[in-house]
This record gives sequence, C-alpha cells and structure tokens, in this order.
Amino acid sequence: MVSQLSEKAAVSEKATGERAVTVIGLGPMGQAMAGAYLDAGYEVTVWNRTAAKADALVARGAHRAATPGAALAANELVVLSLTDHDALYAILDPVADALAGRVLVNLSSDTPERAREAAAWAAGHGAEYLTGGVQCPPSGIGAAGSSTFYSGPKEVFEAHAAALKVLTGADYRGTDPGLAALYYQIQMDMFWTAMLSYLHATAITAANGITAQEFLPYAQSTMASLPDFLAFYAPRIDAGTHDGDVDKLAMGVASVEHVLHTAESSGVGTALPAAVLDVFRRGMERGHGGDSFTSLLEVFHEG
Repeated sequence: MVSQLSEKAAVSEKATGERAVTVIGLGPMGQAMAGAYLDAGYEVTVWNRTAAKADALVARGAHRAATPGAALAANELVVLSLTDHDALYAILDPVADALAGRVLVNLSSDTPERAREAAAWAAGHGAEYLTGGVQCPPSGIGAAGSSTFYSGPKEVFEAHAAALKVLTGADYRGTDPGLAALYYQIQMDMFWTAMLSYLHATAITAANGITAQEFLPYAQSTMASLPDFLAFYAPRIDAGTHDGDVDKLAMGVASVEHVLHTAESSGVGTALPAAVLDVFRRGMERGHGGDSFTSLLEVFHEG
C-alpha cells in the first residue's frame, strides 16, 4: 500500500510536464522510441520486463521505473510498445488502479476489435486511450517521412500530437479506436503478400541460376508499376464496375497457371501461386471470366 501511495504521489510532480513521457516495452521499437524522446530533450521514464534492456537508455539519461505502476505514475503520457494486447493486460492489469488520469498510446500491433476492447478497458479504469499503427521499422523512428496511424478521441490526439510527432508523422484516422489498427493491418496485408511474392520469384530466379542482385532492377520495376495500377482501379472499384476492357479474369487465370508451371519446373514450391490460382478459378466459377480481375472482390467478400 505504501508503494502504491508513493507511486500516486509522484503523479502530481511530473504528470503535467509537457516534455515528459513514459515508454513501456523496450524491444527494438520501444528502444528507438525512447531514444527519439531523449534526443528531443524529453524527460523519459522506461520500464521493461527484462530490466537490463533499459541500461543503454538509462546511461543516456532515462529514468528506470522499478515497476509498471511506477512507470505509470511517472507521467501522464504513456507510450506502449508491446507484442500485442495480451502483453498489455499482463503488464497493466495488476496495476490498473494507477491508470486513472493517464493517456495510453498503444503502439502495439493487434486487431481492430482488440483495440476497441482495450480502449473500453482503459476507459473503465479512468484512462484515455489512443491506438497507433506504426508504418516504419525501428530505424524509421525519428526520421523524416515516417508515419503512424492514430485513432481515438480527437481532443486527446490533438493535445499530445506534438509529442507523438517526435516519433513519426501522425496520420489521425478518426475517433473509433479500431481504425488505426485497421489501417495498419490492411497495410500489412499488402506488404507481407507483396514481399512473399518477391521471395517466391527470387526462389525461381535462384533455381535458374540468376542472382537476387541480377533480378533486383526487374523486381523494382514491377513494384514501381503498382501505384499506377492502384490509381486506375480504385475509382472503378468504388463505382462497382469491373469491366473487362483492360484485363479479363480468364487471361489472369492463364497467366497464373504459367507462373505455377514455371515454379514447378524450377523445383520451387507452388503453394503461393496455387493459392492465387484458387482465388482466380473461384471467380471464373462465378461467371466473371470476361470481367476484370477486380471482380475477385466478390470472392473475398463471400469469405
């Protein structure tokens, strides 16, 4: 009880500091975030389950909190950089009585629904809550051009926007706490699928005696062409038109079949092109052979 009271007493001393922040979670991303705040002249308090991960930051001037409760008590603004929401609850549920008056900025990856649940949980303990989706690796923290999605109460975001922008640019998506997580996950949907396609293509090149370095300019050229395709198809998709005037799904099926056969003859696994081909064929079964490949949205919507 004494330790809890001392932790709460510390709030009056530092919680109102405009350039003070707590960072909980010191993996590579949390380390980069705490470091960016130190570089910007913030008073930084850190906590991590493995205390030694804070050593380098403490050597630079950060304060090491002995407990999660002490980390919460140190500052109003608390940035969370954790694996997921399970980690959030494991760390903060036991000290939930210290959440009142805090502003939790959760930059941990998870689903939109879990972000909404966490926001409600935080509100139930008297805390404000912002969801964040960081769109860069740790090396991008503090760098120009990096950005993070945010959602939650607009007044809370605006009150702390300057501190958040120390980390990256801030792209506010709306009051629904699930929106930042949603935007982050759909970005990851595209990123990992595209990068996996690159690895699969690179495996085929390697099987045919072509190095990744030799393939690089062609891989870059293909990826660089994608924005033009997205810009062309987006208004058609919003209009609900899938005219086969530029591309036809039947042609796409033949193309993916050729990719699959090329991988097979190269001795490379075909699971990825086979999955793509399955989606294309399901579109064909629904009578979309003469429509654009964007008609496959119907397949995805049906689950």
